[in-house]
Amino acid sequence: MAQEIEIEFKNLLTKDEFDRLLLSLPFPAEPQTQTNHYFETTKFELKENGAALRIRKKNGTYTLTLKQPHEKGLLETHDTLTDAETEKWLNGQPVIKQHVSEQLAALNIDIEELIYFGSLTTERRELEYGDSLLVLDYSMYGNTSDYELELEAASIETGRQMIDQILHTYHIQKRKTPNKIKRFFMEKMDR
Repeated sequence: MAQEIEIEFKNLLTKDEFDRLLLSLPFPAEPQTQTNHYFETTKFELKENGAALRIRKKNGTYTLTLKQPHEKGLLETHDTLTDAETEKWLNGQPVIKQHVSEQLAALNIDIEELIYFGSLTTERRELEYGDSLLVLDYSMYGNTSDYELELEAASIETGRQMIDQILHTYHIQKRKTPNKIKRFFMEKMDR
């Protein structure tokens, strides 16, 4: 599938809150590591459109993903990349891939204008939680690291209820939580 709607709820955590959830819920003992490589134009045209573009390395595979606003969450458009195609992207020679390129063209963004800005590495633990996916992330980027709880749900209503219940049960303060790419760019601009 080249596209999907993602409905997710996020909350930044303290190290203590992260450890408490890790010990209280049956998350895997060992995390899976994934790295996101982020792209943008010099004029930040993706940001202006509420969009984000990344290549994610996970389990030895590379996926190019464009995230765009959607009334029910985020519209994600994916293309698989080979190792060689990924190297080209990271070295300033973006490779046209059907699905993402079509979406970029619809936003009037020239693929040749995309620049590699850097990466964010996450140690991720996933847990099936009812009919949702509960995720504990420890992310490292630039001079920063942070902890995050994420819930991916089938509906906005279900997701909101579940995340609120988890935060209440484990006495975790609800925090405004920008997504990873926003946190990455905020950290980069602060340097």
